[in-house]
Amino acid sequence: MKILLIGSGGREHALAWKIAQSQLVSRLVCAPGNPGMAKVGECIPVDDPIAFSKENSIDLVVVGPEQPLAEGLADRLAEAGIPCFGPVKAGAMLESSKAFTKEICDEAGIPTARYGHFTEAALAKAFLDEFEAPFVIKADGLAAGKGVIIAEDRQQAEKAIDDLLNISGSLVIEEFMKGYEVSLFAVTDGETVQRFGTASDYKRAFDGDKGPNTGGMGCVSPAPRFTKELEDRAMEEIVLPTVRALKARGVTYRGVLYAGLMVTDDGPKLVEYNCRFGDPECQLLMRRLRSDVVPSLWGAATGRLAGVGLDWKDEVGVLITYATKGYPGAYEKGSEIRGVEEAEKDDSIVIFHAGTKEEGGRLLANGGRVLSITALGEDYAYARGKAYQAANLIDWPEGFYRKDIGEGF
Repeated sequence: MKILLIGSGGREHALAWKIAQSQLVSRLVCAPGNPGMAKVGECIPVDDPIAFSKENSIDLVVVGPEQPLAEGLADRLAEAGIPCFGPVKAGAMLESSKAFTKEICDEAGIPTARYGHFTEAALAKAFLDEFEAPFVIKADGLAAGKGVIIAEDRQQAEKAIDDLLNISGSLVIEEFMKGYEVSLFAVTDGETVQRFGTASDYKRAFDGDKGPNTGGMGCVSPAPRFTKELEDRAMEEIVLPTVRALKARGVTYRGVLYAGLMVTDDGPKLVEYNCRFGDPECQLLMRRLRSDVVPSLWGAATGRLAGVGLDWKDEVGVLITYATKGYPGAYEKGSEIRGVEEAEKDDSIVIFHAGTKEEGGRLLANGGRVLSITALGEDYAYARGKAYQAANLIDWPEGFYRKDIGEGF
């Protein structure tokens, strides 16, 4: 099987790393890829995935990031008869439109926060009277994991409304839910739904959950405290009704459903959906998955997911995101990173590249989140120790990472 993988981040490196291990795969092309992905597949800039797939007899296209899905890449591939792991544009609206997701929740009776959808600042600000602080303000469109502002008081909330309306022209205001967050993953072909693991990520930039929201500064998997009973409930009350509600609208969702959940005193409630694997969660899921991932990707893309099973390792995982100083704000590119190969000599460690590039034999930082350091172990404390041991071997003065990932589990 020949596979084209779209993307260049840590999530895509993890997918490439796992896909390349499959006995079913004869060729893996990563477009455009990164230095880490170049070690497991061919990295080629591809302007037109449809033309490239036809010319190179590609059997399956796997789309990593959300933007191409929101723009309808899966629709165009379907029209060309090329199987795609990733939902069509109407399904990707679960991520590209917070308001659309809330409509689905209303239709299917899915537990979620009370909310209002607004395009005018005055109405949005008046709606704040419905809640007590803190207020949750979300840009309606894609925002790379950074379009959510939790305002501690009315003044911050009104500023957030003005800022986010300027960005997206549409926003959702939600009731603040108390509890702990969990990332729940499922793969589906629109009929069969396959559970694909859980994780808990760390969104704030600095230790103690301080600082601005980021795309994710680390995670642990499986999600601590999230019991089998809670997972069963989330699947039955949230994920399965979503797939059915989309089907009722004529949308056959093929790909991964990433449900961001808040586990409250009343049980799991939906915070948001993403239409792709999480980053950094995907990196740990691929590390923890013992079985071949390709049958799940192919089964979802072609409507043949029924009967495909998964086998997970017994170990748990801890991931540390190594980011450029200044992220998620302004940061400089081009600083040299040393010691990655030394850190990976430990069998429990795999380091995935996100924002890197190679130049003259040197590995350089080329983004905000740059490396994902993953470690597996028999418990979180062991895996955590291994991950930080590896992080300490990397020589990169221009980078930073949180020191409290996986603490206390």
